[in-house]
Amino acid sequence: MRPLSTRFAALSALFALSGVTLAAPSADAAHADPCATIAGKQFVPPQAALACLKSFPFNETLRQNVLTVVSRVFNFYTFEDYYLNSPPPFQDSTVNIRAELARINRTHYATDYDFNHDLYLFTTQLNDGHTRWFPSCFTTFQNLLPAPVVTLEENGQQSVFIAPDAVEFVSLVGSGFTSFFDQIGFDWKRLAGARVLQIQGKDAYDYASFISETQSGNYLDHGVRVNSAFSSYRISGADFSQRFGDIAGPAFPDLDSLTMKLIPVNSTKAETVKIPFLANYLGAAFTDKQSFWDANCAVKDSTNGVDFKNGAQLEKLNTTKKKKLAKADIIDGNPRQQAVGLPDPFKPSLPALNGSDDVLKSYILPDGKTGVIFVGSFEPNDFSQFQIDVAATMAEFQKAGLTQLILDLTNNGGGFVCLGHFLHVFLSGSKSLTGFTNPGFQSTNRANPLAQKIVASDIALGLTADLSFYTPDNYAFLNDTPIPATFNYMTPSTSRIINGQKFTEAQRFGDTCPTSFTVDIPEEPFFPPQKIAIVGNGNCASTCAMFSTLMKERHNTKVAMFGGKPGLQMQYKGMAGNQVLEWFDLDSEVKTANLKDDPLAPPDLLIDGDFRHNWRIAYSFLDEATPIEYKSELPDFRFAYTVDTYNNPQKLWTFAAEKLFS
Repeated sequence: MRPLSTRFAALSALFALSGVTLAAPSADAAHADPCATIAGKQFVPPQAALACLKSFPFNETLRQNVLTVVSRVFNFYTFEDYYLNSPPPFQDSTVNIRAELARINRTHYATDYDFNHDLYLFTTQLNDGHTRWFPSCFTTFQNLLPAPVVTLEENGQQSVFIAPDAVEFVSLVGSGFTSFFDQIGFDWKRLAGARVLQIQGKDAYDYASFISETQSGNYLDHGVRVNSAFSSYRISGADFSQRFGDIAGPAFPDLDSLTMKLIPVNSTKAETVKIPFLANYLGAAFTDKQSFWDANCAVKDSTNGVDFKNGAQLEKLNTTKKKKLAKADIIDGNPRQQAVGLPDPFKPSLPALNGSDDVLKSYILPDGKTGVIFVGSFEPNDFSQFQIDVAATMAEFQKAGLTQLILDLTNNGGGFVCLGHFLHVFLSGSKSLTGFTNPGFQSTNRANPLAQKIVASDIALGLTADLSFYTPDNYAFLNDTPIPATFNYMTPSTSRIINGQKFTEAQRFGDTCPTSFTVDIPEEPFFPPQKIAIVGNGNCASTCAMFSTLMKERHNTKVAMFGGKPGLQMQYKGMAGNQVLEWFDLDSEVKTANLKDDPLAPPDLLIDGDFRHNWRIAYSFLDEATPIEYKSELPDFRFAYTVDTYNNPQKLWTFAAEKLFS
């Protein structure tokens, strides 16, 4: 990985060459309250948004507080030593984490935004969506371009295009967005379907690659990140939606415009078009600079962790914060971003089956033999209902006499670890789990000195899994028997050398997910393994990546990926971490173990933010010395998107059924 300062310089140089500069507050804005100027407005020019964000001067006390938290949380990060020399094909994610933190600590910043933006980019460029800094104050705007781009094959050639459905899609953002372009006389609608030759003076695919290196993050594999640069369909909440993509929907209002060289539909002549961005406000309501800070930046009751033994502290938390369910998920770009629906003409016209009211969408294709489950996420509104929905769907498939199954994992960012294990064993049947009968992976966490103290203290205090993720009764021995709450799995720890560093981890264990299953697991599968196929775009992370890896490694399920840059290798899993802890979670672990005063413990954050990290490793069945994150596994099939399939799930499923089961 190139140093962050080099990457930021490359960003600035690229935009300067194209006649476009990073958006900056105007001189006049400095004499007024730039936040008051845009208060109450949802959509504002990027320059105005950035003027508000940059109105808060740099604060050394806040830098030292944030960096102390980040540095001490990195002590728990399972992959830190791997980053010193990431193994191929993931070598572009190589960085000395401690050296980068030292650079950020000595860099001169004019504003708090500049510091937080630098730290955000550094953690984003780790390409691990589980390990990122999200400063609540400065993730309040997202830039949107009225020209999302896609990669399509046309007449046997793959190219980048303005999304053909751009008019229908962008219009769903609302008239407050589209009327801005009408007012400035910019005809964005005529660009829909145009072939894009260059973006910011670079070949269109090269620009997508550039964005994947500098801004996309989340996925260790470069090919998967490139696919994330483009617009694609997904499930958001319980509804079909469409991503803008990382090119057209960056997380910060840093750019005023993008310049594209393109050929419009029904033309053969290339033209250069400067397309304006508009910043979408995603934060809490404010009236001026001070109220912006109070609403979006100041520390909240939910920012820092609590002592879960203290009932009074728990009463202040919402239900989600109180739950102790292991999760592995990523945050797509800006944590506040709002979903934009998939235009109605492209939603499935088939009747949805029972169990399709939340993150699962299930259908029977017109061929009368193929069932489809679109698994939009492993984080449903109801943990148990997810399982009930799967069982109901499979019963309908069985009643209809279906013989083959497609699982669509497109843009599935993960979710509850045990729901990934559940779907795996429900589809494969309990009899298939020969040898290692746990439906998940061998797992472990980093046994740093504070982690060892936490486990020892939890045992001494008599804590159990309802209060802590560290307590031994969360886990099972590798023979699938529960670990007693008094067994210290950190002692003895095991050590090995990774890139010249001593890496110490706890004893290996498995999850106890079957205890949370609320439906009966069939002994035999509903569909034989050779009649199950996974499709997606590689943007399948965390629990999704673990699920797809379980299906592939343990049952040789066929996997097909769509999209990406022609000729560039693309993994079928984006980033697989066994469990993520948010800052609130880790801080709560420390406080619940009565260790907040320990010299190794991170302090409370003084501003609202989240530094999440990958807390647990999962090991590949094909190589028990290698975390599945670093196990290169390619799909069995690779297909280009077409104008029919890039935003039309039903047409993609029909195409996949014909190609994968013929």
